Amino acid sequence: MTIPLSAVEVPGQVRALARGADLRPVWLNEIGGVTFRTSDGRHIKHSPRNLETSFADEAERLDWAVRYIPVPRVLEHGGDGTHEWIVTETVPGESAVAPRWVAEPATAVRAIGEGLRALHDALPVAECPFDWSVTSRLTNAAGRGIQVPDRLREPPTIDALVVCHADACSPNTLIGDDGRWVAHVDLGALGVADRWADLAVASMSTEWNYGPGWDGALLAAYGIEPDTERIDYYRELWNAT
Repeated sequence: MTIPLSAVEVPGQVRALARGADLRPVWLNEIGGVTFRTSDGRHIKHSPRNLETSFADEAERLDWAVRYIPVPRVLEHGGDGTHEWIVTETVPGESAVAPRWVAEPATAVRAIGEGLRALHDALPVAECPFDWSVTSRLTNAAGRGIQVPDRLREPPTIDALVVCHADACSPNTLIGDDGRWVAHVDLGALGVADRWADLAVASMSTEWNYGPGWDGALLAAYGIEPDTERIDYYRELWNAT
């Protein structure tokens, strides 16, 4: 995902959902999706349909997770033959990759690690109806025609089952003015899995956003020592699927 640096065309469906409110584009994704912030305190995400996740899935997960942790509250969602959309309440904070926090990587990385730990601690595994296990991810990849290397079909033993964010990259943690995490966003694939499925990706994404050398700081903020075998496996699985 990237922050728009130039004008963005506003889809007609987004204008309709805005209901006269002013719109400001805040995110672009790699498949042509755009997220807009409205002047009346909402976020509108509009994207081409894809086979990996859907906004219907995200709405279901947000409705479940909002009972336990700070996440956006869903106001409405829908779709047509080619696109889908979801409207949520705006939650406080800025993305961990907003210019302010990119300039303060130590603060941002600490917030991401602490926020991920809070999410894993708060969401109840026994009550979670969603799955993000290796088996489910391999099945999803096969349904999208992705050929996964055979070596990834045997994951490491599970360290600790948690409810994973499932896209724990840096942009999906929101940080408050005090430099602490305040909320999580983009939970379209949330589900139960080994905590290293999140930790491997969250730590990997620090290099993309802040430069090399910050992965250890994220793990320290989470409160865990590096596990090279699980980190390597789940990073490779992420990149493959």
